[in-house]
Amino acid sequence: MLEFCCFCSNLLFAEENLQGNVQFTCKLCPIYFRVKKLKLHKNYSELKKIDDILGGEEAWKNVDSTEERCPKCSHDRAYFLQMQTRSADEPMTTFYRCCNPECNHYWRD
Repeated sequence: MLEFCCFCSNLLFAEENLQGNVQFTCKLCPIYFRVKKLKLHKNYSELKKIDDILGGEEAWKNVDSTEERCPKCSHDRAYFLQMQTRSADEPMTTFYRCCNPECNHYWRD
């Protein structure tokens, strides 16, 4: 809610006076309006859902596996997927997923 000065139509600013009360004051006119009741309204916006950059479980369905040791469980095979995540003159990023069904740890190279 915005309040405006009734004399010069400028925006009033909420300030605390010397007694600790909140008041609306005009920066141009020597006028103020005491706030009798504070009303606080919080508005929480809904966060945007983030897409899975790797395409979720659907992207891992038909991928190949290679000999790569998992840093979490030390399994010797991992699925891999390559994607261009940077500019075209940079190398592709390789994403790995452990072949051990109990681990399923993700990492990248």
